[in-house]
Amino acid sequence: MPIRSWGFAVIVAAGLAVACEGKSSPPAAPSALQSRDAVGITATQALTAAQHAVTLFDACDPETFNAAVGPGTCSRSGGVRFENFVAELTRHHSIGAWHFAPSEVTMRVGQQLVANNRGGEGHTFTEVEEFGGGVVPFLNDLVGLKTVARECNAAVVIPPGGSSSETEHDAGVEKYQCCIHPWMRAEVRIAEK
Repeated sequence: MPIRSWGFAVIVAAGLAVACEGKSSPPAAPSALQSRDAVGITATQALTAAQHAVTLFDACDPETFNAAVGPGTCSRSGGVRFENFVAELTRHHSIGAWHFAPSEVTMRVGQQLVANNRGGEGHTFTEVEEFGGGVVPFLNDLVGLKTVARECNAAVVIPPGGSSSETEHDAGVEKYQCCIHPWMRAEVRIAEK
């Protein structure tokens, strides 16, 4: 980026930061906008470093999913038709567009794990002792899962556009799955501070 453009971007970003502070407060001093801790990390970088996000994806087609499963099942535009979803799930026991990304996370005790639903269907991000089936028998049958993960019986659905978070307190490996689409899985490795 040319120096002139870079300088313009900094001025615009600084102006937006000041404008967002509200009309009743004076503009922040440049040192406040650039405040760093003892190791040179800005407050925004520290917040980002303390969080690890997993994104929940799907590619449902609203017309066919809502007709097959019920109104409101899918709220995105376009995507995989329900009959193609069933065919692929039958063949492969999973469907790539329905997944958690990343599927492996490494973090530390005290950091926050955030699940963001960017799909068109509701999903869960449920910690389970062992991976297993979900709460939809039809999907369990297509995937070949006979045993429902017991934690799925109390799973909380994250709606499209929604999120959930938790702070990790114990070191170890945790397993997460969607209790609706049980092939959607992630492992989270948590190290001591």
